[in-house]
Parts: sequence; C-alpha cells; structure tokens
Amino acid sequence: MSEEAGEDFVYDEASGEWISAEEAKTRAAAAGQVEVRDSAGNLLADGDAVVLIKDLKVKGAGQTLKRGTMIRSIRLTGDEQEIDCRFEGIKGLVLRAEFVRKA
Repeated sequence: MSEEAGEDFVYDEASGEWISAEEAKTRAAAAGQVEVRDSAGNLLADGDAVVLIKDLKVKGAGQTLKRGTMIRSIRLTGDEQEIDCRFEGIKGLVLRAEFVRKA
C-alpha cells in the first residue's frame, strides 16, 4: 500500500481496515449526523452564529461570558448537546446547546 505524503490514516473498526481521514469523515457523515438543537428548538449547523441566553462562568479562564454575547462560527462536536467555538482569550471553548439560541 502506498501512502501519500502528509495524508493521515485511521483504523475503521467496522471494516477492519485503515482508511484515509477524509474517507473516515465522509463515512461518519453518511452514517447519520446528530441533530443539535438550541434552547428554542432551532437546528444548529457548522458555521452558525449563536447568542448566549444566560451568564456562564468559564472554568479555567476566570472569566464570565455575559448573556447576549454573540459567538460566531460554531462547530458541532458530534454530541447532541455540545458545540465547539472560539471566543477572544478562551481556547477550546465548548458550550452546551441548551444555553444558546441561534442568531
């Protein structure tokens, strides 16, 4: 098997084969994407903007995100209640979907 430079491979337990990371993403998306809904029941997708509906203390950052704060370009994590996002000064911010609404 020839391996292209810079391409990552992952082990697919279902088939018992090593497949490219890109193919693994495609298979995961085809297998069924988890629906993530905000506090109002709106369906969220990668790249959406959300607004906080409650003040949230950020563990480890010593900071509180205030109600009404807009978070842009969210990413879905695969969990039905968690979204990954970026905010100034906070790395690796993960929010629960129950505390946001779609902007």
